[in-house]
Amino acid sequence: MAQKLVLQKNARITVFGGTGFVGRHIVRRLAKAGYQIRVATRRPNEALHLKTGGKPGQIEIVQANIRDDASVEAALEGADAAINAVGILFETGKQKFATVQAQGGVRVAKAAAAKKIKNFVHISAIGADAQSASLYAQSKAAAENGVMEALPSAHILRPSIVVGPEDDFFNRFAGLALVAPALPLIGGGTTRYQPVSVFDVAAAVEACVCGTQANAPAGTYELGGPDIFTFKQLMELLLAEIGRNRLLVPMPFLAARLIASVAQFMPKPLLTPDQLILLKSDNLVTEGAMGFVRLGLKTTPIAALLPDYLWRFRPSGKKPNKG
Repeated sequence: MAQKLVLQKNARITVFGGTGFVGRHIVRRLAKAGYQIRVATRRPNEALHLKTGGKPGQIEIVQANIRDDASVEAALEGADAAINAVGILFETGKQKFATVQAQGGVRVAKAAAAKKIKNFVHISAIGADAQSASLYAQSKAAAENGVMEALPSAHILRPSIVVGPEDDFFNRFAGLALVAPALPLIGGGTTRYQPVSVFDVAAAVEACVCGTQANAPAGTYELGGPDIFTFKQLMELLLAEIGRNRLLVPMPFLAARLIASVAQFMPKPLLTPDQLILLKSDNLVTEGAMGFVRLGLKTTPIAALLPDYLWRFRPSGKKPNKG
């Protein structure tokens, strides 16, 4: 099997999905480490702010659509490594799970293989499963299989819920807590999660794509934080952090399904029927799976992250004093 290379600091890394939550943190970390970054995105004008994360000329923004062969190939021209961090949580217009997550991920891997790029990281998710009733989970599994077939030297990273500044989890529920007297606990809030810091995920990407860990073979890695929480416990942690008292109301899956059937047509739905399927299963690292330990990395308790970005939801709107 072709082995990955240890990248030099002036190596060029193409990042697909570099404007997303996880992608932005990957770009910032790699730029800080000294690599040349090419961000491939559908809307270059909306990615110009990423340039401030590096030195002049270090971060390049190019137009590319993961559904289009020619633009993907052009974005990989001259690259020494590639990362696919493209993902969607719900379908809209031409942005479908099958075309974006499954076919798109495989398209990038095949193009990378054709250009002899051995260092490749694909961001998937815990819960990827070809047998799942969820189209999201099915597309993640299809992408994983296609990526490894096209590029056996690839690393596939499966994070649990990724949290940190700009996340769409704690920020969303904290915003809801500002206007709602109660927060819903779908299915009773008993589903378990292993939320992981976005900074830790970015560190894992760097270790894999840059080849700095000789004992980290190609394959699938599951990334979870050091602690396991039920959904109810996560909401309790959130409310304690922002200093607000809200009722936590259990919502049966049947009632949630009725709401999701309507909410799915919103521009940015709070819940879809496909997401509801995922909420019925725990989102935890599989026992014995390769993960942060194999990459020589430590994980951060999420409670240590929350004060740095949820302070604006506190009644005072101010950061808590430290020390």
